[in-house]
Amino acid sequence: MSSSSASRKAKIEAARPKGGGGANRIVVATVVIVVVIVAVVTAVILGSQGKNTASTSGGGSLPKGAPAMGAGIVVNPGAPSSVPTMDLYEDFQCPVCAAFERQFGQQVTAMANQNQMKLVVHMLSFLDDNLNNDSSNRAANAAACAADADRFLPYHSAVFAGQPATEGEGYTDAQLKEFATTAGITGSALTTWQKCYDSREHNQYVESVQTQSEKDGVNGTPTIKINGQKLDLATLTNPQALSDAVKAATK
Repeated sequence: MSSSSASRKAKIEAARPKGGGGANRIVVATVVIVVVIVAVVTAVILGSQGKNTASTSGGGSLPKGAPAMGAGIVVNPGAPSSVPTMDLYEDFQCPVCAAFERQFGQQVTAMANQNQMKLVVHMLSFLDDNLNNDSSNRAANAAACAADADRFLPYHSAVFAGQPATEGEGYTDAQLKEFATTAGITGSALTTWQKCYDSREHNQYVESVQTQSEKDGVNGTPTIKINGQKLDLATLTNPQALSDAVKAATK
């Protein structure tokens, strides 16, 4: 283990509350999620400063929709310049991100499809260190391969819908392939997706997104920025509140 990795793990352990509990008991923000009743949940904090450099393992190609290393995937690049940009930062193992997706995912997708905003999704992978697995990285790689098939958002939704009930259980390779089928990737496209996933064709990109997000001051998930300004998640008491926030930022 490198000295930087050892230091990161030490910081994670130091940050955890004593007396049990996982990494997600660390509070950085309160998100109000309305389903049937209003429930308060907490966002997940990065356990430390994170990875200082992008990994050199795996392939270095950019997935479709990503303009550069470290940048998020632009879901609707054809959105007019007059609409605001929403940057969404999530980790596929983050339970609060899954709760956010259950409540707001369909709305976010609809707003992007209608070009009411330009949606940029940043797939983070810091929870691999917190939870001692590699599921966030593998899921992000799988989603990047789905972007190549023009099925990024459906895949993104399928992963969160299939998030294990037990935090840290992670995703199997078979599950990640099943999500591809759920997202509508079939036939030759599924074969291409599988080759992309098996070779980790976009792994250097995935690692670079984590590194760049930390440099940009993102210290927890989910994080939403509208035109570069961080949105207070406590204000999202219902889907209309998210629409209002986007409308308020419209040029």
